[in-house]
Amino acid sequence: MPRTVSPARRHTGRSRPLRIAAAFVVLAALGGYLTVQYITGSQVIEGCTVRSADGSDGEGRTYRMSPEQAVNAATISAVGTSRGMPERAVTIALATALQESGLRNIEHGDRDSLGLFQQRPSQGWGTEKQILDPVYSAGEFYRHLAEVPGYSRLPLTVAAQRVQRSGFPQAYAKHEPDAALLAAALTGRTPAALNCAPPRATAAGPDAAKVRAELVRAFGKEVLPAARTGPQDGGAAGAAATSTVSVPVPAPRASEDGGSARRGWELAHWAVAQSEALRLGEVSYAGRVWEAGTGWRTELKESGTTDVRIRLAR
Repeated sequence: MPRTVSPARRHTGRSRPLRIAAAFVVLAALGGYLTVQYITGSQVIEGCTVRSADGSDGEGRTYRMSPEQAVNAATISAVGTSRGMPERAVTIALATALQESGLRNIEHGDRDSLGLFQQRPSQGWGTEKQILDPVYSAGEFYRHLAEVPGYSRLPLTVAAQRVQRSGFPQAYAKHEPDAALLAAALTGRTPAALNCAPPRATAAGPDAAKVRAELVRAFGKEVLPAARTGPQDGGAAGAAATSTVSVPVPAPRASEDGGSARRGWELAHWAVAQSEALRLGEVSYAGRVWEAGTGWRTELKESGTTDVRIRLAR
């Protein structure tokens, strides 16, 4: 007696090849997208990317973050180095902020906790307004960290916990690899390691005076000597007439590791991280140029200046 196949089974038999074909289309599209991402290297479609130095860790690690997170990470690093804190301190601070807020300046938390480090006004960390200022909150974290004896030799979880007094101290450990990758780039040890997508158009145009103000807020007034405030580099008198801010890279102090080149890359990476917030189109230093939309490239002819040059988006 011939076997009867139900309509449902006949439909299933016909639809299976279609489902398989559709799956192949999706996989092919995904494979093409990933291939483009890896082949283009520093090109980023959205947000910001930090890459490890080639071969430095055997894996070529990558960390991706939003423009907001990049701004906050760069601020945390700048505040630390401006206080003379070593890269290890920056790593500890970044790992702490990654755990506490995901590098977002949030206005809520456990009880009255606020900001990047979830500091509490009721525990003497400052007012709500102060804590929600990333420069202030990062400064307070470093102030307390500096009071921890031998913090740079302690395990990261121990050093962070001495400052934070968290109920989950071991949670900081999982962020150490990403924090170390970020710190290496943002303190300038790994050159041309940070790339961000082009800034989105906003109602407010780029402003050289604002770029200078943010540099001073993050790094201190010494970052832009008074002698460099003329029209040629976007100072007060020429802010409306120029699209470039030139940041001098000072000669290194004897105690500095990596010399002036490291300082220059720290400033350059800070500018790239700020490209969305400040609408920056180009950053150049040491014969390398970051351009919004294409990433880092090598200049065919170096400008001959040791300054970090920041050009506003058109």
